[in-house]
Amino acid sequence: MSTSTPDIGYQDIFKSSPAAILIVDIDAPYYTILDANDAYCRATNTQRCDMVGTSVFGTFPGNPTDEVSRNIEMTHFSFQQAIQTKQSHTMHNYRYDIPIRGTDEFEERYWTTTNTPILDANGEVRYFIHSPANVTELYKLNQKEQAGIDALKNQRQQLYSSFMQAPLGICIISGGDLVVQMANDSYLELVGKSRSELEHRGIWDAVPEAAEAYAPVLNKVIETGVAFFAKEHEVTMIRKGKPERVFLDFVYEPISDVAGVNNAVMVIAIDVTDKVVARRRIEEAEERARLAIDAAEIGTFDFDPVNDSVVTSDRFNAIFGFDGARPRDEYRQRIHKDDLALRQAAHERAMETGKLFYEVRLVWPDDSLHWIRVQADVYYNGADKPYRMLGTVLDITEFKRLQQQKDDFISVASHELKTPMTSVKASMQLLERLVKTQPSSDRIPVFLEKANTNLTKMQHLVDALLNVSKIAEGQLALHKTDFIAAEMVNECCDHVRLIGTHELILTGDTQLQVHADKERIDQVVVNLVNNAIKYAPDSNKILLHIAQTANMAKISIQDFGRGIPPEKLPHLFERYYRVDASGVQFSGLGLGLYISAEIIERHGGQIGVDSVVGEGSTFWFTLPLKSN
Repeated sequence: MSTSTPDIGYQDIFKSSPAAILIVDIDAPYYTILDANDAYCRATNTQRCDMVGTSVFGTFPGNPTDEVSRNIEMTHFSFQQAIQTKQSHTMHNYRYDIPIRGTDEFEERYWTTTNTPILDANGEVRYFIHSPANVTELYKLNQKEQAGIDALKNQRQQLYSSFMQAPLGICIISGGDLVVQMANDSYLELVGKSRSELEHRGIWDAVPEAAEAYAPVLNKVIETGVAFFAKEHEVTMIRKGKPERVFLDFVYEPISDVAGVNNAVMVIAIDVTDKVVARRRIEEAEERARLAIDAAEIGTFDFDPVNDSVVTSDRFNAIFGFDGARPRDEYRQRIHKDDLALRQAAHERAMETGKLFYEVRLVWPDDSLHWIRVQADVYYNGADKPYRMLGTVLDITEFKRLQQQKDDFISVASHELKTPMTSVKASMQLLERLVKTQPSSDRIPVFLEKANTNLTKMQHLVDALLNVSKIAEGQLALHKTDFIAAEMVNECCDHVRLIGTHELILTGDTQLQVHADKERIDQVVVNLVNNAIKYAPDSNKILLHIAQTANMAKISIQDFGRGIPPEKLPHLFERYYRVDASGVQFSGLGLGLYISAEIIERHGGQIGVDSVVGEGSTFWFTLPLKSN
């Protein structure tokens, strides 16, 4: 047997209603009281706490007279009818005495009561509303004709005053022609109409903007006698000539006459626009925050230190390499064993300071290494005990890789510049000594050439850095002309031929013309050829091929060296990336391919590489053809 109050969306209306209402379970023959509003308690001289959870007849045994006993049987019958027919059943003018507080006496009362079944989603009766109206005065008036007329008038006046002054919007609509019989001030304010614009007019003539949505609902209530409850319904009302979007909680409650015919509907409504708008703003703010977190690819977590449990977001799980939530120990097991002590110290410090921050490595099942940054705030209860930790996790693997590249670049750049500078300094010191002691020495030109060679190396390094700076600032200017690609390739490779260590073989369409910045493309070819020489020291043959592909020219430089491992290929054109080929370190800043890629992309072309370990590599790029 259930004694819990049903979860209905009209609690405020229910509690504030001037009509006496009792919500009753269908557990015959007990008919347990689930709730009672204030009006019911006042009407029956009872306390809500004394009623809820007890039987209707156990709570109100009434004055044990034969007449009252018959009326109790009639009440049982009415309950059964309401349940069996799933329709409202009304008992008219029956006697049911109520106790007088503080005495053993009972007060004679007559009632007209409607028992209205409430159906669940499956159409079965879940509970019903027992709504008695005290008709004692009316009953006695009918019995004694004029007796009590003044009292009845006074009661009506009080009811009318209560109706008009109620903080809820209340409106009575006739069931036949749907004319508004009366409306209180709150209802007039709610619909934005004056009394003359609303009363004694058809409801949909007075409020046409609501007709499309609610006319069918009102008609069904009149037809079936079943009340309609709405929560936060959105409707556009015309208030003072201007449309306003409002949200309403309201009830269409059918009103039956003494014959049980539904001849009117009482509308009880509350404007909840402010509440809905405020809640939606909070929801929108939370959604914006969630989208921002998702866009930043930040994982979030909610940790309960008391129960050692954690609630994680999908991104949090993905950062740790999981496809869903896991127990906290499984997340902890992903942390690199050498970083566990750092993490533990950070958590202990956070419990004291209220702030958590640390960076550790994760090891996934595939042995790949990932860096994460964890930040959180700790929340304390009244006893200054931590009870909650809210935080974020960010994958900083790429940041760490770039940071390492930057550190490596600074080290390499320092080394690359220091070597020629040291050589220049030594040459200049020897020259200074020779000029003073042996001004005609034949060694002077040798040291001058050596100093100039090293100065040229430093100039190339500085030029590379300046090119990177120009690319980053978008200031890499191009001066495009039409020229024959093969002639440019031959000219820029003369220095290799003069050295005589490598054979350059040019094949393909030697008359193909391109539209590009000749000096910049010369720079790209020289860089690719130099790389072929550097990374294929055991092969003295380099193939250069020119061909037309669709509406582009394709220039390829092929060597027959060690080749490049597949895992390194995606990073070749990144800034500062340097290939360590089979443990052999090569000089350079790791900028040549990056600058070459930027030059080709700014021409609207593509650059790439095909490589097989042990067989060599082919670097290629495309350029626009000469325009006709």
